[in-house]
Amino acid sequence: MNTRMRLAIVGVAASLALGACASVQVGKDFDLKTFETRAVRGETTQTQVRGWLGAPMSTGIAMDASGERLDEWTYIFAKGELPDISPAMKTLQARFDGKGVLRSFNYSASSR
Repeated sequence: MNTRMRLAIVGVAASLALGACASVQVGKDFDLKTFETRAVRGETTQTQVRGWLGAPMSTGIAMDASGERLDEWTYIFAKGELPDISPAMKTLQARFDGKGVLRSFNYSASSR
């Protein structure tokens, strides 16, 4: 777990301790439809994605079915009201090849 993710978790935990009816937000909101219209597999670069969405909340490595190593960037946005512990949350993971070109992405969301 990287430093940003740890800070986000600490922030949520601190918010839980400080108030019973406070609003909590983790990450920067993003629009999937906008990303889908801009992102082109095999063409879009890491620089472009960073320009659209900012820095990822976390980075890692993924292996595709053929064994190719891909850089994986994860964007998370969650928002909710305390003391509710199940905020609305969405996650976008973008995978890039060794040249920094988008190979794939996946999205998941939950709502309260």
